[in-house]
Amino acid sequence: MSLRRPNGFISAGYDPLEVPNAPTIGTATASGPTSASVTFTAPSNVGGSAITGYVATARKTSDGTTISGTGSSSPVTISGLTTSSAYTVTVAAVNSFGLGVSSAASNSVTPLEQQLWSWGVNSNGQLGLNDTAPRSSPVQVGALTTWSRIAVGQNANSLAIKTDGTLWSWGQNALGQLGLNDTVYRSSPVQIGALTTWYQTAPGGYQVVATKTDGTLWGWGRNNDGQLGLGDTVNRSSPVQVGALTTWYQVAGGQAHTLAIKTDGTLWSWGDNGSGMLGLNDTANRSSPVQVGALTTWYQIAGGQRHSVAVKTDGTLWSWGRNSSGQLGLNDTAYCSSPVQVGALTTWSRIAAGTNFTVVVKTDGTLWSWGLNSNGQLGLEDVVARSSPVQVGALTTWYQIAAGQSHTIAIKTDGTLWSWGDNGSGRLGLGDDINRSSPVQVGLLTTWSTIPKMPMSTSSLAIKG
Repeated sequence: MSLRRPNGFISAGYDPLEVPNAPTIGTATASGPTSASVTFTAPSNVGGSAITGYVATARKTSDGTTISGTGSSSPVTISGLTTSSAYTVTVAAVNSFGLGVSSAASNSVTPLEQQLWSWGVNSNGQLGLNDTAPRSSPVQVGALTTWSRIAVGQNANSLAIKTDGTLWSWGQNALGQLGLNDTVYRSSPVQIGALTTWYQTAPGGYQVVATKTDGTLWGWGRNNDGQLGLGDTVNRSSPVQVGALTTWYQVAGGQAHTLAIKTDGTLWSWGDNGSGMLGLNDTANRSSPVQVGALTTWYQIAGGQRHSVAVKTDGTLWSWGRNSSGQLGLNDTAYCSSPVQVGALTTWSRIAAGTNFTVVVKTDGTLWSWGLNSNGQLGLEDVVARSSPVQVGALTTWYQIAAGQSHTIAIKTDGTLWSWGDNGSGRLGLGDDINRSSPVQVGLLTTWSTIPKMPMSTSSLAIKG
C-alpha cells in the first residue's frame, strides 16, 4: 500500500509520495459583483507528480465562511461570493497525491455591485434613462447591478452585456443597429434575444459586430460598405453569424469598417476602405473578412472614424488609414493603406481611437495622445493638433482609456474617473458644458471600473464597482 508523506520526507525503503508545496500568492481582484479572480505563481516543488490543477479558496472576513473555485493555471476565478463583502484568497495546487499546501492569504478584495451610469447627448435615448434629455453629470441607468461590458456607437446606439451573458441595447435604431428586428428607437435597455453567451460588442457608425463565448462572430445594422462581413451589402436588423468560424477573439468598429483578431493572433478587416483603413494596401471595400498580412502577433485593435490602430504582442504600436490630422502618429499627414509602426517603442498597452485622434496608455501607466485637438480632446492644455505621440502630464496611474467624437474619458488605477475635450450637452460629466483641454476628475468616487468602446460617440457610459 502506498503512503502519502509530507513534502521533503524521505525514509529508507519508501518513495516520497508528495503533494505540492504552496504556490506564491499574487493579487486578488473583483471580477464581477459575485466573483473574484486571483493570480499566483506555481510552486517550485510540485511534489511527487505533476500538478493537475489549482484550488482557490475565498474566506469571508466577517464570519470566516469559505467558497472555492478551481482552474488549471493562474488566474483562478471564484464565483458565488457575496456582493459588498470582503474576502481574502488562498491557493493550493493539486497533483495525483492530493491537495497541496495552501499559499499565504491574498490582499482583501470586495466584489462590488456593477452599476451602469450615463451622461452627455441623449437626443435618441442613448443614455438609457427612458427619455431624451441630455445629462451633464453621471446618472444611474435603472437599478440593476449586474452590468459587465459596455459600448457606445457613433450614431447614438448603446450596448451592454450583463454578467449573465445577456446582451442589451438602446438608442437610435434607424438601420436596425439595436438588433431587435425592427427600426424602432428605444430610450431604455432592451434585451436582444434570449441568449446568455455574448462576450464582446463593437459598434461603429450604424453597425454592430459582436462575439460570443464560443468564438463565433455576429453582425447587424447598416451594411452599405460590407461592414458586417456577410459577403453582401444588405442591412440586418437582428444578429446574423459571420461565417462558421469559432476562433474570433477581439473586434473593433470604425465608422464603416471593422477589425478583428483571431485566437491565433492574425488580424482581419472588412467594410469601407476609402482611406486605406482596412490595412490591405489598397482602397477597395471588402464585404467579407480578409486577413491583414500574415503575422500572428496582433494583440489589441481600435477603430477610429477612418483610421485604425493596433498593438502587437511585442508592445509595438501600428496605425494605418486616414491621417488628415496626424491621427496615425507618424509625424506627417500622409495616408497609409497598410500598417506602419509608430516609433520604435515596445511599451504600448491600451489604445483608443476617436474621430481623427488617438489616445494610448503605456505599460508604465503614462498617457499619450495625438491627432485632431480642436476641442482639447488630446488633454494637452491647448487646441493644437499633434502628428506624433505627446505625453499627457507626468502621471503613471492611467489604466483605461476611451475616445469619442471629440472627447476622452479615462480611469486611473485608483478607480477615479477623468474626462476632457468637447463638453457639448455635458458629455464630460462635469455638471456643465464647458470644454476642458486637460484631464478633470468626474466627481470624487474611486469605484469606477469599466468604460466603453465609444468610437466617435457624443455620450458616455461607465460602470461602477
